[in-house]
Amino acid sequence: MRTRRVFLPHPLVARCVRGLEPALGTEILRTGSATIDWIGHREVGFRSSTGIDHGRDLLLRTADDLFLLARRQDDVGPHKGDLAALAELAGAVDLAGLDRERRARGGPAGFGGIEVSASFLGRRTYNRYDIEDAVGRVLSERAGVPYHARRHGEPAPSGHSGWRLTLDGTHATLLLRLGRRPAHRRAYKNATVPGTLHPPVAAAMAQAAELLPGQRVLDPCCGAGTLLIEAHHAVPGTTLLGFDLDPAARRAARRNAGPLPVTVEHGDAGALPVADRSIDRVLCNPPWGEQVEAGGRLAGHPERWWHELARVLTDGGRAIVLLPEARGLGHALALGLTPVHVQQLSLFGSRPLLVRLERRRERRRSRGRSAG
Repeated sequence: MRTRRVFLPHPLVARCVRGLEPALGTEILRTGSATIDWIGHREVGFRSSTGIDHGRDLLLRTADDLFLLARRQDDVGPHKGDLAALAELAGAVDLAGLDRERRARGGPAGFGGIEVSASFLGRRTYNRYDIEDAVGRVLSERAGVPYHARRHGEPAPSGHSGWRLTLDGTHATLLLRLGRRPAHRRAYKNATVPGTLHPPVAAAMAQAAELLPGQRVLDPCCGAGTLLIEAHHAVPGTTLLGFDLDPAARRAARRNAGPLPVTVEHGDAGALPVADRSIDRVLCNPPWGEQVEAGGRLAGHPERWWHELARVLTDGGRAIVLLPEARGLGHALALGLTPVHVQQLSLFGSRPLLVRLERRRERRRSRGRSAG
């Protein structure tokens, strides 16, 4: 029996870490079933039919969250009196249509309760909580469900629908979360350690590596295993190897990986137990003393990390690393590792660099006699 197709009129909006908008847009286009309407500050607006026939959400691993576009209009003014325009925006939302479409895309039915998260750019005489209250109270009254204010920091009760309102200086955009929880919360991440990497950033790094089945992929400081697990989801069939000095990190990585083909072993990133030129791809968030201090042979000698990276990579191999600053790239250049792309991110108050490096292929000297 053929599945009845449902017309889904609302565009989708994927939110992401600042700086990952190009990676997110690329991932959306690679689904083969989407067209992009706009790329803005931490968001990509697009249209997709994915999920119509099978009742499943569109999975985007570089996205922090995925929403239905509820309403979009011109941004409001900077004064408290302008919040009335946001209440009018909430009053114009097609709640019944959003509920139908969210269910058609595999999301929950009904609203249960209302929770709103707001953000804005530019100076205003009101704060995010004033924005959330102005919109949330109208939505809850219209839907006949409770409104949970975030003003006091308490989490919303289970079953509340998540809404997002952004004011970027040009547009006021109101969004309804497609799933029950934010997309960045991975089901596999049951264990964590200090400095663990945000999964969508790890997914973007795996995408930038352009992995191929059969390649050997290494994380010399694997922590809770996030990079290797995201690499598996990006391209199954690679050989995934992680090392870490911390036994708690190794336990966390093994627990998170579960049945996935990820090998995690004790190892010092300053003296890896790996043969020369044996690794096709390196994915790593090295311990540069920001959240985690370097240990083992890296303690006091962080340049050894670069020497090991250059030693283990094959000719034409690639490394995707997250760095707190560009200063260390001088070591990479001196060792034959060429930075071919640098992208700055905004991540939990820090501004790290996502860097793609490639190992130059060495030219082989001809053993034949020269002509003449």
